[in-house]
Amino acid sequence: MNDPIWLMLVKGVLVFVVLVLLVLFTIWYERRVVAIMQVRPGPNRNGPFGLLQSLADGLKLAFKEDVMPRTADKVVFIAAPVIAVACAFTAFAVIPFGPEVNVFGIETELQLTDFEVSVLLILACSAVGVYGIVLAGWSSGSTYSLLGALRAAAQVISYEIALGLAVLTVFFQSQLMSTGAIVEAQAQGLPMSFGGAEVTLPGWYFIILAPSFVIFVISMVGETNRAPFDLPEAESELVAGFATEYSSLKYASFFLAEYVNMVTMSALCVTLFLGGWAAPFPNSWWPGANEGFMPLVWFFGKVLAFLFFYVWLRGTLPRLRYDQFMRLGWKVLVPVSLVWLMVLAAMNIGLDTENELPTRIAFAGGAAIVVMALIFFWPNRKQYEEPAEPDTGLGGFPVPPLDLAVPPNPRALKELEPANTSAAPINGSRPTDKGEEE
Repeated sequence: MNDPIWLMLVKGVLVFVVLVLLVLFTIWYERRVVAIMQVRPGPNRNGPFGLLQSLADGLKLAFKEDVMPRTADKVVFIAAPVIAVACAFTAFAVIPFGPEVNVFGIETELQLTDFEVSVLLILACSAVGVYGIVLAGWSSGSTYSLLGALRAAAQVISYEIALGLAVLTVFFQSQLMSTGAIVEAQAQGLPMSFGGAEVTLPGWYFIILAPSFVIFVISMVGETNRAPFDLPEAESELVAGFATEYSSLKYASFFLAEYVNMVTMSALCVTLFLGGWAAPFPNSWWPGANEGFMPLVWFFGKVLAFLFFYVWLRGTLPRLRYDQFMRLGWKVLVPVSLVWLMVLAAMNIGLDTENELPTRIAFAGGAAIVVMALIFFWPNRKQYEEPAEPDTGLGGFPVPPLDLAVPPNPRALKELEPANTSAAPINGSRPTDKGEEE
């Protein structure tokens, strides 16, 4: 892009303002949607429909006391939220909002910047942004914060791989790594031949690369630490996780970064799989739908749909256990991504070959055989063996085993024996005789 400096500055300010407004709206949107799901009003006092509630909460946090633990590493403690926020805002710089437009006589694209490998910038910012969370937990001098930081590090490694493999299929299909070029590539239909009949399928990659789209959506929820994958800030077990020791604007900065990452990942998914700023219907229906500033409506409409998906997940699904979360990433998403990438490569080689039907059938059939073999020989989970005797605990109370052995599954317990009042005392207490005061 050869925009003048003043225009680039205006674009940068507009991107910042749009992101801040989207964060304020998303917080209100989340609270209202979850309230509707739970049959309650939600925020409805500050401003029309409660729209100013997010702004009021932000101002409240700004005037809170800024507390720093005595055991904290002060430099790293302050730098951590700055890293998280900076990476979140930087990633949005390469997202295309629309086509080329005329601004004060200058032809420019509705995008801050773009280059040949701009998608890698978003993935890099997403990976580096987790350093803010890790450093926050490490520098706080708190066990809960450190556990949240370790979970965040393991989480980003697990789901970054599946996310990258899903994005790799888009590179493979489009042979492009520029966000603007990928949007333009999806504008072209995909001609297919079925029994001599020529059919042109929509070029959006969520149709052509449906498995990659599903893997990307699951991975982006885990990448942004959102429910049901919000393990780094699990308040039910870690108080507030990596942000336990933070307060005031530093505390708000982490959640500003989280919501900006939600918007950025939603925008990236729209760009890679849903045609970007293109209208969700053929150009013949409305010739001017993809011209001027009208594509902004389609782009932000798709982004809001993904934000609703985030809120929907939070309002319906409980938080996963950590072992379930890691198993999903390493044993499901990554293997499926690798198999799908191999199948896609085989199918594309078959379609691009100069030979006709026999070679295409050979490649597609070989890919199908590999998939079926993997499904057939995939190791099954070990069958559950019911224990010989149910664990009744100590005195009828469920307590951890003294030998640190894993207790049996509670679902296997059919009935509990009545509590034995003459059992050994618990917690060092001594039994009392009748008439003796406790």
